[in-house]
Amino acid sequence: MPTDREATIRELARAHGLEISGTVSVNELGLDFQVAIAEAADGLSWVLRIPRRPDAANRAAVEGRFLSAIAPHLSVAVPDWQIHTAELIAYPLLPGDPGLTIDERGGPRWHFDVESPEYAASLGNFLAELHTVDPALVRDSGIPELSPAEVRQHKREDIDRVVCEFEVAPELSRRWNQWLDDDSYWPTFTTVTHGEVYPAHQLMDGPTNLSILDWTTAAISDPARDFMFHRASVSAAAFEATIAHYVQAGGRVWPRFADHCAELYSTSPVELGLFALQTGDPELLSAARAQLNPSD
Repeated sequence: MPTDREATIRELARAHGLEISGTVSVNELGLDFQVAIAEAADGLSWVLRIPRRPDAANRAAVEGRFLSAIAPHLSVAVPDWQIHTAELIAYPLLPGDPGLTIDERGGPRWHFDVESPEYAASLGNFLAELHTVDPALVRDSGIPELSPAEVRQHKREDIDRVVCEFEVAPELSRRWNQWLDDDSYWPTFTTVTHGEVYPAHQLMDGPTNLSILDWTTAAISDPARDFMFHRASVSAAAFEATIAHYVQAGGRVWPRFADHCAELYSTSPVELGLFALQTGDPELLSAARAQLNPSD
């Protein structure tokens, strides 16, 4: 028997012209959207994204325009938003299975070998394809655009704000300041980026990328954004193999690219702190405090 939550989702879909005939599976983990997968009367499975807050719906307008602009230039699939209103975003389910899910205890469950040569090739080739898209082709979507100097200044301002609002471990502050002040780490060019490339947003066939989800953080920015999770998750050899495929396919790096990816990943608690401040969520604020001052 459908729950009240499922009945509400069915009614919302029906109001937008999408008749749900099968089961509704709801995922509550998303911070910006409640997500459901449902079978429609046409036999297709659909993804339904329901904004949790008005600001999430407002930002989605930019994402929708960007998806339309970027899709023709990628060999992987991206969401095709056939329904897009302030109340509901819906698109046919994309091919592939998530590379990373969360188990019942909240721990990561990997569904492929991140060290495999096939994954290095697939990820490196996809990111080269994305990063060599001419920014002029997506600029009108309204995604953020930063120059190399602005990338660095923006990160400095984000860190300064978090340091003002939270107790931050001195060793983290020192590490970030050294990185910010050293030109050798930083890019001299920017590219079209996804912003959160990691296996929970990658739908896979084994180690091969088929589809890429959740382009909310897309920007013309630092290409290292799309490598930092990979740098933190795999061996140096696997990372270098990925970079080799990336460069061969047209991607650009610089001498301290791997080091820069590692430093960028180290600021993940800053991103959490900013989001916690934006939402005011007590659990997020507590998690941010714990990550920003782990010895406290």
